[in-house]
Amino acid sequence: MLWRGRRQSNNVEDRRGQFVRGGTAIGSGGIIIALIAVFIFGQDPLVVLQSLQQQNGSISRSEPYQPSDQEQEIFNFVSVVLADTEDTWGQIFQKTGQIYKPPSLVVFTDMTPTACGTGQAASGPFYCPGDQKIYLDLSFLKQLQRMGASGDLAVAYVIAHEVGHHVQTLTGVSHKVRDLQSQSTRVGANAIQVKMELQADCLAGVWIQYTQKRTQFLENGDLAEAMQAAAAVGDDNIMRQAGIPPRREAFTHGSAKDRMNWLNQGLQAKNLNDCEAGI
Repeated sequence: MLWRGRRQSNNVEDRRGQFVRGGTAIGSGGIIIALIAVFIFGQDPLVVLQSLQQQNGSISRSEPYQPSDQEQEIFNFVSVVLADTEDTWGQIFQKTGQIYKPPSLVVFTDMTPTACGTGQAASGPFYCPGDQKIYLDLSFLKQLQRMGASGDLAVAYVIAHEVGHHVQTLTGVSHKVRDLQSQSTRVGANAIQVKMELQADCLAGVWIQYTQKRTQFLENGDLAEAMQAAAAVGDDNIMRQAGIPPRREAFTHGSAKDRMNWLNQGLQAKNLNDCEAGI
């Protein structure tokens, strides 16, 4: 993926090192507990992880943060990706007579306050509609590699997916989904949530397609990286890694196959209507 020397977004908020949690870190056991609570009992992952954090220690200020050269390069990279989402979605919205208001990207370490509760590194990247910000702990990218996905476009896909949720907020899809979920059972609400997540995957594909037309930024193997990332974060794969037998009724994001299919749908989409995903 060609990104060096290109514009970086001004909408990146660097909170690295601002807050750390004292006491014992949440280990793999805590993460598995959180995953079980999410997939089996339908609990909010931020609430679960916040509870675990409170059991293990308190929030305290850290020393001035000094990133490694490698981490700073990753920070610069995600800033370029966010800039590309701004430019591409700005053009798409403009064609329909609308103005695109971009989200901020908050890069943090360990934990950070958000309008949706306490953001925790272990919960992975997420979009908060309450403040219209995307939250990312760069350590997740190492976790993504351990899950079998690596490469520039794999990371860009993750960010583009969260930006897709912002697009859903701006277009009213998110509000429609919450209304439908409030009238549904837990299983029904999960099914609606899956459709929303798959639409965000499709919108990530749209971003890749339109950005390629605009900048010719793709290199050989990039699309395969994005597909591997979509498969890696499929609910069935995540549940297997947590030692939980996959159960479709407990899915909240979609299977690996579904996520790859909807990402590809966006790559081939003629317009945004091709990303409706049944919502």
